[in-house]
Amino acid sequence: MAWTHSQTPPVKGHLPVLLPLRSMPQGLPLQDRLFNVWTASILVLALAAALITPAFAQDATPGRSALAILLEWTPTLAKGFGFNVLISILSMAIGTVLGVGLGILQVSPLRPVRQVAWVITQFFRNSPWLVLLFYCILLIPFQIEVFGTKIPFPGWVKAVIGLSLPVMAYMSEYMRGAILSIPTGQWESAESLGFSRGQTLREIILPQTIKRVLPSWMNLYAVLTMATPLVSIVGVNDVMALTRAALSAEGRVDLLIPMYLYILCWFFLYCYPISALTRRLERKYSVKL
Repeated sequence: MAWTHSQTPPVKGHLPVLLPLRSMPQGLPLQDRLFNVWTASILVLALAAALITPAFAQDATPGRSALAILLEWTPTLAKGFGFNVLISILSMAIGTVLGVGLGILQVSPLRPVRQVAWVITQFFRNSPWLVLLFYCILLIPFQIEVFGTKIPFPGWVKAVIGLSLPVMAYMSEYMRGAILSIPTGQWESAESLGFSRGQTLREIILPQTIKRVLPSWMNLYAVLTMATPLVSIVGVNDVMALTRAALSAEGRVDLLIPMYLYILCWFFLYCYPISALTRRLERKYSVKL
């Protein structure tokens, strides 16, 4: 944010930097305003297409309109979409916890630890998400027995584990970059004050990485949410699987485009605010070197 000196005349002996300051109102840059207008226009057109197209789309035989069918299936599809959101939240939580730990290990003073953490990060970061999902579905048993108690592993739990692995890798890279961006003088100052390395990380370094990681973390969550329809391929009843079931149950070819466009609007309305907030946080927490 731009600052300027107040209109108070300078007093002899006062430093300019100590004079009262006031904030200058500053609007969004022109390119951001144009982007918001363009995005809002796309959203309006998409919603109009999702609502108007089904209203005029009729089957060859008399029956319900496509719009009425969409409204009838909306509660079922909403449950499936909520399942997608739940999978994204759980995967993000698990991946974040594991990624933070893995990122800290990447800056460990022990070279073998750094190398192992780097290999794990690069392996899962550069692996296709769908392949990881298939591996989790095929390799993790449907249930395990612990002290005579059988613990089931349904498909959606395996999907959560499969999606949390690439999230872990990306978070590891974000944390490594954020920790290395902290000036080394802070490490030296903490050491001179008698802080151990663990205390320096917990009390000085890691709190400063939150602002640096937060925008990237939110962007990663939006990408993860848009990737959750992949779980339908491995047998999880998410919104995409329920959409295919609805199309099969209705047997209407004209419902194909309206129904998938309807689901597309749901993902857009959920992910776009996250993307917009991410851009604002990037501007707010930008680190000037």
